[in-house]
Amino acid sequence: MARRRNSSVFEDLFGIAAALPWWVGSILAVVAYVILHRYASMDVPTNVAPGQIGQMAVGQMTKALALYGQYIVPLLFLAGAAASFFGRRKREGLVHDTAGDKSGATLRALNWSDFELLVGEAFRMRGFSVVETGGGGADGGIDLELRKGSEVFLVQCKQWRAYKVSVNVVRELFGVMASQGATGGFVVTSGTFTPDARSFVEGKNIELIDGSALKAMIDRVRAARPEMASPRAIPASVQTPGQTPTASAEPACPRCGGLMVKRIAKQGANAGGAFWGCMAFPKCRGIKTIE
Repeated sequence: MARRRNSSVFEDLFGIAAALPWWVGSILAVVAYVILHRYASMDVPTNVAPGQIGQMAVGQMTKALALYGQYIVPLLFLAGAAASFFGRRKREGLVHDTAGDKSGATLRALNWSDFELLVGEAFRMRGFSVVETGGGGADGGIDLELRKGSEVFLVQCKQWRAYKVSVNVVRELFGVMASQGATGGFVVTSGTFTPDARSFVEGKNIELIDGSALKAMIDRVRAARPEMASPRAIPASVQTPGQTPTASAEPACPRCGGLMVKRIAKQGANAGGAFWGCMAFPKCRGIKTIE
């Protein structure tokens, strides 16, 4: 993974607001102003007993910091809220444009940063909590960290159009999964995978999602969520003439109809074997075998 550089308090405040829904950042700006304005307006006595000089100095310093902070901190939260709002709009636009393009040209034309945004939004649509870790650019590192309850999944995004994703990339992800104790992982590409890469994931809790499977995943979730559907969205049950379903497409849960994720059995007669498990687990315990 890419090494995180040290950040200032200002960058941290902006980053917190940008990672939250925009309205939460706006509320934080108001709350910060109210609290800091109270300290900026307080009276600090100047004539104190010799034993209270230290307390007076702390009070004056607090007032001075609050005097400037009452404007700076809310502005940082508001800037982060704006970044959150426009970032969300951009992600939704990427999903909309990709789903509406039957040729797949829009997906293939994305640069690596927009591709990561699209993949992150696709997993959010599936009910995951997504952290964009910034894996190190177009070619390296874990790009997304997904959470579903107590489970953690790692994602590598490869916006490679010119050549197939090799087994080395999948091995790298598997090693990071083991070191971090992740439940599973995904390698997502706008292109395709080599046969060796597909063979390597057999029996492992890693799912390979190529360009066709990513678009199918987006279409399927949009079709299942009416508020996201548009006239250009393609229902999962409809296949373009001549299109063959990909093996990595997730089935619907046989019990609740929700989405499923690949898991590895940890005990029982099928220990070590892969199967499809409902994403709503433990509320729903629907499973499907992987044929």
